[in-house]
Amino acid sequence: MSNGEPRSAVTGTLPIDDRTKVHRYHWLQLTERSDLYDVLDAGLVAHVGFVTDAGPMVIPMAYARDGDSLLMHGSTAAGVNRGAGAGLDLAVTITILDGLVYAASLYDSTLNYRCATVFGRAEPVPDAQKETAVRLISERLMPGRWAEVRPPTKKELAATRVLRLSLESASVKVRSGPPSDEPEPGVWTGELPLHTSVGVPIRQAGVTAEVPESVSAAQVHLAGHLGEGRE
Repeated sequence: MSNGEPRSAVTGTLPIDDRTKVHRYHWLQLTERSDLYDVLDAGLVAHVGFVTDAGPMVIPMAYARDGDSLLMHGSTAAGVNRGAGAGLDLAVTITILDGLVYAASLYDSTLNYRCATVFGRAEPVPDAQKETAVRLISERLMPGRWAEVRPPTKKELAATRVLRLSLESASVKVRSGPPSDEPEPGVWTGELPLHTSVGVPIRQAGVTAEVPESVSAAQVHLAGHLGEGRE
C-alpha cells in the first residue's frame, strides 16, 4: 500500500447510498475501505468527470492518495481547475484492466477488472500546501526524482493547481476469475490475462548522463506496483 499505512490499520466500510451502490452485478461490489485503497494505490491515471456550461467532460489526471483523500494534478488553465475555486462536484474513476474473459457466448463474455469511483466536491489545495502536494504526486509516479532535479519555481507552482477530493463517498467493483457459465462441448472458454509492463529507459538525444538511481528504482517499483506477471 502507498502512504505507509499498515494494512491492519486500514479498517472500516464504505457508506452505501443511491450514488455509490452498484446495481448491475451488485455482488461484485466491495465495501471495505481497504478495497478502495488497494485499487487507488494500484492505478496510475484518474479519469475525472465534471459538468461544464458546454456539457459533461472527462479528462485524465495524475493523482496520488494522501491518507483518506485524493490529490489530482493539473494546470490552472484546464477546465476542471478553472471552475474549482469554490469547489467542484466530480466523479473520479480509476480502472485497471486485468484480462478478457471468453465465455461460451459473446453475451456472457466480459472483462476482469478493478474499478473505483469517488464522488464529491473537490477543493483546490492552498498555495502554502501546493509544493508538498506536488511532491506527493511526483514521488508516487517517479520515486526519488524530486531529490535529483531542481524544485518547482514560484512561476511553475502558480501555473499548477492540485485538487483534493475526500474519499468519503466511493464505490468499488472488482471482477476476477473464469466465465460464470458452464463450459460447452467444442468451445474454448477461459481467460486472457493482461498486464501493463515497464520498459527499458530511453535516453533523450544529446544526454550523456547515466540513468539515475530514481529511474532504475522506478523500474523495480513499478514492476511490482503494476503486478507484472500477476496471475
